[in-house]
Amino acid sequence: MEPRIPTHSIHSLPKPTRKNVNPIQTTSFNQLLERQIHNTNQLKVSKHAQHRMDMRGIEFSAEKWLTIQDKVKEAKQKGVKDSLVITNNAALIVSAQNDTVITVLNRDEAQSQIFTNINGTILID
Repeated sequence: MEPRIPTHSIHSLPKPTRKNVNPIQTTSFNQLLERQIHNTNQLKVSKHAQHRMDMRGIEFSAEKWLTIQDKVKEAKQKGVKDSLVITNNAALIVSAQNDTVITVLNRDEAQSQIFTNINGTILID
């Protein structure tokens, strides 16, 4: 014998109202949405770039990292796909399109390099 399926029509279901909304779920959803929006603006660091940073002892303060993220976001909005980011102590190749740091060099190494396949440069003090 097959299970019996209810025969309600969609019109017989109660209409959602504002008072039926659970405020805990709404808050959780809003928090999740905010977190997701915030996370999409964060730069990821490729394994290669992280290895380079570790090997060369290159570190960025939280404030400097936020500045780099903001400038890359701004460059992306202007159509930049791949960018050279130059700071006081390092040069980063960043895929603005993928929000990913591709590689990192210290400033001494960067002075003798030719950077190709970039369409934007960001200078940060």
